Amino acid sequence: MKNVISTIGYEGTTIDAFIVHLKHASINLLIDVRDIPLSRKKGFSKNQFAEALRSWGIEYVHLRGLGDPKEGREAARAGKYALFTKIFMRHLQSAAAQRDLETAAELVLSQRACLMCFEADYETCHRSMVAGALAEKTGLTIAHLSVQDNRTGRIAA
Repeated sequence: MKNVISTIGYEGTTIDAFIVHLKHASINLLIDVRDIPLSRKKGFSKNQFAEALRSWGIEYVHLRGLGDPKEGREAARAGKYALFTKIFMRHLQSAAAQRDLETAAELVLSQRACLMCFEADYETCHRSMVAGALAEKTGLTIAHLSVQDNRTGRIAA
């Protein structure tokens, strides 16, 4: 089976449900694309998160260059999605982002990898733009995973 570029957000879920969903999707590498890999949500801060993933046989890589800069996060929180997109697309052209985009391309071509950030809705998250850039670079298709159906609280199949 040809690899795909998977993406996922952890908003509204638990660490256990999140990891089980990754395993169910046959993901063996999680690529964290948060600028700052800290979370108020239990289990999702970088070191503890990486350890939990490894205990389930999933590798962890943090590519900070693919994180949304502070001004982009502020625009998104304010609901200014056109500005958010403009800010992130400009950031994606930076040397750090291009370097990490190359690294991510190598990884998604060689493993069942998944890009991860906080937002459950990929359409309002920068990881969707990262996935689009990776799809252009690699020719792979994109699959957005959802851990939780927020209307019912059940774990999605």
